[in-house]
Amino acid sequence: MQRLPALSTFKRKFGLALALVVLGDQLFYEHALSGGYVGLFALAMMLCLTLGRPGVWRRWDSATAAFFALAYGCALIVDPGLLSWTMFWAAISMAALLSVAARYDDGWLWFQRLLFHAVRSPIAPFIDLMKIKRAAGRPRQRRFDVKGVVTVLALPLAGSAIILSLFATANPIIADVLAMIGLPDLSGLTLWRITFWTALFALGWSILRPRVARHLVPTFDGSGDLHLPGVSVASVTLSLILFNALFAIENLLDIAYLSRVLPLPEGMTITEYVHRGAYPLIVTALLAGLFVLVTLRPGSVTAGVPAIRRLVVLWIIQNLVLVASSVQRTLEYIDVSMLTTLRIHALAWMGLVAVGLILICWRMLREKSAAWLINTNLAVATAVLTIFCVLDSGAIAAWWNVRHAGEVTHNGRNLDLCYLSQLGPSSLLALIDLEAQPITPSFRERVQAVRTRIQQQMIAADTGGQWTWRNSRRLAEAELQLNAMSQMPLPPGLRNCDGSIQRQPLDVTRELASPAEPRSPANRSPALTEAGQR
Repeated sequence: MQRLPALSTFKRKFGLALALVVLGDQLFYEHALSGGYVGLFALAMMLCLTLGRPGVWRRWDSATAAFFALAYGCALIVDPGLLSWTMFWAAISMAALLSVAARYDDGWLWFQRLLFHAVRSPIAPFIDLMKIKRAAGRPRQRRFDVKGVVTVLALPLAGSAIILSLFATANPIIADVLAMIGLPDLSGLTLWRITFWTALFALGWSILRPRVARHLVPTFDGSGDLHLPGVSVASVTLSLILFNALFAIENLLDIAYLSRVLPLPEGMTITEYVHRGAYPLIVTALLAGLFVLVTLRPGSVTAGVPAIRRLVVLWIIQNLVLVASSVQRTLEYIDVSMLTTLRIHALAWMGLVAVGLILICWRMLREKSAAWLINTNLAVATAVLTIFCVLDSGAIAAWWNVRHAGEVTHNGRNLDLCYLSQLGPSSLLALIDLEAQPITPSFRERVQAVRTRIQQQMIAADTGGQWTWRNSRRLAEAELQLNAMSQMPLPPGLRNCDGSIQRQPLDVTRELASPAEPRSPANRSPALTEAGQR
């Protein structure tokens, strides 16, 4: 394929960036669409990247990043969120940069490249504009006289636009034709809209014309001796012996208390015990990993002592037991309380900590490089974050809480309908399933009220431009299930987050009778009568 001239390539990228501006304006400004339409815009960015930089699919590393960007774009259509957009932006940025940079080396260097790319993106069009102006100032290298073209076209285009707008005001036929063409309505042009256009153009331009950071902080070696005060073979050996002893005490106590072999200290409940120690133990495990990284670097004197290596392996195993204890504490707290999205994410984080400790130990035993440790941890973290891009943590929490609700099992904690209301669409199908359970009429009324409010909000969002694939499927499934169920009419009135009817505030000034006009007991407010009896 013949390579396009530089000017033609520049014009093509400029046109693609303008196309993204027009699409973004129509989606997010003209029609105020959001939700899954963010994913459509992300896929449009991928299409522009493919048209503007076809070489992105010719190398395995850039093609891999582009494939992940497509996957995250689809995840934005299914259920958009900040995590999915962040992962998409990182993937498409890597795809664009890999098409002009060296191959993937390690995560630390690419973190710097992505950070430089993100900082440079808002001003990238202005940087290229300055380059064009400088190139236009050199007569021998001038290919395209931007200033001359703008000077020639400014007056006829501006004049024609003004005359056409006046004709459209005076002639409905011309107005209808312009509306059919789909030209933007410049009557609503504001500073905010111009700023929005500029941001969209910069977003597309940074992908089509990426620039790789040249000056990077190299990845730290992480091997050999690191001379620190107080760090020696004797001090590290003694530290590991003491650390192992302390960890053994903590792990034995955790096993005894959590398995109910030993009774808890007087005045402490199992809920308090499992809640207060879940996260501090994870911090302890992270500090243990930092200690190994600093004092037992591959190739160092301390890492070469067999006794120290065995103590480190034993300590890492005890740290893994400590992480398992944190997981068990969290599960115990979920069992006596409820499952939340934060606790799901905390369990995933604990799993990442455990994997990180194993990799730190493996690095020391096999003398792996720091780049290997960074890349492996990044690969594991990327896999976990990718799962959470398509996994609905709120739906998992809602289903677990419904299945373990005290109103259903007649054992344990009652269901927190306020939290399910806070989860919104994620809890819709779980609430419908709860309505079909043999529960009390008063509780079913509250569940139906919460479910109805969530369903109405979803319908309003779906018709109001906040459509998502996942919520659309949920609404369709909800309608099928509700058609096969009998529903009770809900009494009118404002309701709380848990579906209960709000009590109207008592008007004391109206209820209190004047001393000159005593009221009979039959006419008194029941609340005041009861208060008087008390």
